[in-house]
Amino acid sequence: MAKAWRCGTTGTYVTRTGSKFGRKLEQAVTALLTQRNVEEAAKAVGIAPRTLLRWMKEPEFQGAYREAKRNAYSHAVGRLQQGATAAATTLLKVMLDPSTPASVRVRAAECVMNQSSKAIEIEDVEARVAELERSAESARERGLT
Repeated sequence: MAKAWRCGTTGTYVTRTGSKFGRKLEQAVTALLTQRNVEEAAKAVGIAPRTLLRWMKEPEFQGAYREAKRNAYSHAVGRLQQGATAAATTLLKVMLDPSTPASVRVRAAECVMNQSSKAIEIEDVEARVAELERSAESARERGLT
């Protein structure tokens, strides 16, 4: 059964079936990610802020908005990861440059140590998880679970 949502400013109905959003709803999700607040997002889409707030209470809209935020965050992290090599080079240069103030060199060294420590912890956890997965698979193959 299709559900229709009434657009507050135009009075038109946006219909969607199943998990497919209408164009206005998709635009609203995008606007929430790109505008400073709900009022500006609603204006960008051409709906009343109250309408957008009502849509935001709908579970399907919330799910689509959560997914869009997750995708945007994932893209941002990907961009940061592309700069990780340059960042590491900068930290090391600052840390080793004798003309840099001591407090800045210490802060750079602290950052390098913290990141190195985190990397080791992550590698350890990954190794433990891999071992647990191998053990679980082995147990399944032997019919122990």
